[in-house]
Amino acid sequence: MNTKHFLATLGLALAFTAPAFAQTEVSDGGDKVKTTQDGVMTKTKVADDGKMKVKAKTDAGDRLKATTKPRKGEKGEKGMAMGQGVMVGGAMMTPDKDIVDNAVNSSDHTTLVAAVKAAGLVETLKSAGPFTVFAPTNAAFDKLPAGTVDKLVQPDMKDKLTTILTYHVVPGRLTAADLKDGQTLTTVEGETLTVSKKGKKVMLTDAKGGTANVTIPNIMDSNGVTHVIDTVLMPTK
Repeated sequence: MNTKHFLATLGLALAFTAPAFAQTEVSDGGDKVKTTQDGVMTKTKVADDGKMKVKAKTDAGDRLKATTKPRKGEKGEKGMAMGQGVMVGGAMMTPDKDIVDNAVNSSDHTTLVAAVKAAGLVETLKSAGPFTVFAPTNAAFDKLPAGTVDKLVQPDMKDKLTTILTYHVVPGRLTAADLKDGQTLTTVEGETLTVSKKGKKVMLTDAKGGTANVTIPNIMDSNGVTHVIDTVLMPTK
């Protein structure tokens, strides 16, 4: 097998298997994944239409560039190729799983998952939807005053917890590309969020004037899309 053919075969294989040790960068223009295996460094970029660009380089200095397109019928809603995934909290989030099933695998979202269970929203977020979820990380919850989370998950605070969590959910499937600067989003809770966008950076402003940055966009779920945020959004209620 010649070097070029070897690189093409190995590079594309690494791109599609996306091992757990991959270093992942994500932007609203698609997912960027860098992997190293068997002496070959592979960089892949997946666009929203499912097109994949692959660059591979061996330790010996041999290089390859290749572009692939999803086969007909493999694209999900918004053109996301079924089977593609995004690394979040040490786990691969994939479009064949619903919002909850993806979230429970993320080590960065254990607080959010516990809150969703305490509020009794698991079945809602596993339903057909579609929903757009802005998912605060554990670090985002840690920004709240000490004791806030422990208090919110108590049975007598279920209504308040539900209000806060549903303020992070918007009906429909909105990718980062769908979010426009100055756009107002009406949440399931009923109040609104305001979108600020500069280049590929997306920020949300809540009803109290607080802001949250989208740190990982476009986690495609079978019943919607999830965007990771770095701050808990707060409604006025």
